[in-house]
Amino acid sequence: MLLKDKVAVVYGGSGAVGSTVARAFAREGAIVHLAARRLEPLEAVARSIRESGGTAYAAKADALSPDSVSAHLEQVVSQSGPVKIAFSAIDWGDSQGRSLVDHNFETFMRPVQNGLKSWFNVGTASARHMGENGGGVILGYTANAARQAYGNMGGFGVASAAVEHFLRHLAVENGPKGVRCCWVRSPGSPDTPGIKEVWTIHAKERGMTFEEMHAEFAKDTPLRHIASLRQCADAAVLLASDLASSMTATLANTTGGGQVD
Repeated sequence: MLLKDKVAVVYGGSGAVGSTVARAFAREGAIVHLAARRLEPLEAVARSIRESGGTAYAAKADALSPDSVSAHLEQVVSQSGPVKIAFSAIDWGDSQGRSLVDHNFETFMRPVQNGLKSWFNVGTASARHMGENGGGVILGYTANAARQAYGNMGGFGVASAAVEHFLRHLAVENGPKGVRCCWVRSPGSPDTPGIKEVWTIHAKERGMTFEEMHAEFAKDTPLRHIASLRQCADAAVLLASDLASSMTATLANTTGGGQVD
């Protein structure tokens, strides 16, 4: 097990990304603490992890509130010990689907503000704690729109780029204390609920199956495949593990070669 007995906090642990990563961490032996604003869906994820033989706890926390993040961190430490892994995949509230000229500044800035505010709260609290307790890993989850421009993305691509650069700065400042900061750059997994819904609509409009739509979107990638949520979560496991102990201020590129580094 790559993460045996490591204490991990997953913010946004009831969402599609957060819950998949939490299950992957638990599968590899981590003690997983799920955090989000709503307790009921968190408890459902924690219960499913425990039923599969893993260790998981659920508690309310709001990543947009520094006091809430700090209080939750103290609770986790008192229950399980120092946190070694922090992963955030909270919903930034982005408003994709319209061109920039059809946005006002507030809707454009919503994902930028939520992304940076949540990451500032989670990142600084985690870095401070880990720096005082022998180090750890802070992990993010962004999209290929952080690097490549697409139409109708609203502020999401800008938010992804900003979060990535925040994590670079956090890594440089806290690396001497044994704190690593990395992120998974996702291509937009077809089994993510929102993406699956859009693909299904496009497939019906074109008289195609979902699998044919996947092939259409993936045809220009070297692997001819767009990574699933579980494949992206496996990349997060690798980054969180000691196998990636020399990696910081960098990403795991799961775009199937759609973006070549």
